[in-house]
Amino acid sequence: MPTATVTKHPAAAPTRDPQRTRDRILAAALDEFAAEGFAGARVARIARRARINKRMLYHYFGNKEDLFREILDRKLRERAGWVTQAPADLGASLAAWYQMACEDLAFIRLIQWEALGGEAGPILREPERRASFTRAVGDLRARQRAGLLPEGLDPRHLLLAILGLVAYPLAFPQVTRLVTGRGPSEAAFRKQHVAFLRAFSDALAGRPAAGRARA
Repeated sequence: MPTATVTKHPAAAPTRDPQRTRDRILAAALDEFAAEGFAGARVARIARRARINKRMLYHYFGNKEDLFREILDRKLRERAGWVTQAPADLGASLAAWYQMACEDLAFIRLIQWEALGGEAGPILREPERRASFTRAVGDLRARQRAGLLPEGLDPRHLLLAILGLVAYPLAFPQVTRLVTGRGPSEAAFRKQHVAFLRAFSDALAGRPAAGRARA
């Protein structure tokens, strides 16, 4: 009885997915830059996290500086609408901005590292970022004209105060813990801070903050 011949076919080569590779590199680079900053980040660690070799990383992004710029640029595009695309009520806006910041601590870390680079000199996407903040200042002026906020406050410094209320507890967790006894990652602190932001908005607008109990 003749023996059947079994033909063996070579295994198919894995399909390359350039976009997936880019996404892995960007995710690994975000973790590395957020943790170490530009100067402390190492391409070898990024490549290892992304499960590729350094040559492939350079193929996609050129060098470490180009990769850092891509990471920060993406984050800035994602957050461009934070200030201007917000609920009409200031208290709701503050709470929304704070919640978004809590969900993206890497962005705060990147901005901190950028600040450590020095006060003077151009920064990435400066015209777009300046325009976004200019619109936010205009929005605060409009709220003042409508009687929703005190007119005697410089809206530019008011915006800085708002950004501080939202980001400072997350950017400086050790200070938050020393002042409140709780860290900013604790659910109890976040609940308290959201309540405070709403009460702060009520006080700023001259509304009674009924029911805003202190914890």
